[in-house]
Amino acid sequence: MSNDSRNELIERVVRIKRCAAVVKGGRRFSFAAMAVVGDGKGKVGWGYGKANEVPPSVEKANKQASRSLVKVNLVDGTIPHVVKGHYGAARVILVPAGPGTGVIAGAAVRAVCEAAGITNILTKSFGSSNSVTLVKATIDALQQLRTNQDVERLRGVSLS
Repeated sequence: MSNDSRNELIERVVRIKRCAAVVKGGRRFSFAAMAVVGDGKGKVGWGYGKANEVPPSVEKANKQASRSLVKVNLVDGTIPHVVKGHYGAARVILVPAGPGTGVIAGAAVRAVCEAAGITNILTKSFGSSNSVTLVKATIDALQQLRTNQDVERLRGVSLS
């Protein structure tokens, strides 16, 4: 990916965790960052980076996220149909919404939706409230989206 296209990406840090390793002299801290990256036009990805300081861990997470971009089918700033996603104990339901609704979501799901370019959506998460698993569950749900044209093409029939 060229440097110009990387600058256009929306980068969101979802979570920064501080981890402690107990060593002879006390505790040694390291940091893990979860980031979501999207182009705002239907592509989104997530990354996880670990380092001894916060800025390098965020940098690593953003770099990994920009490498893992996946295509999301959008229709007029929302999703084409209701979809459920899951990862581990996290369950997410995404419901399309009309214009002017906005993104009704928790912090982790909101970061993914806004990075993907979704402007109107209703969401509900169940099970785990862990932001890392919620991000993965949301991306799982977004990958299941199919437009009418996709379904017609896959089945070889007309849905009119």
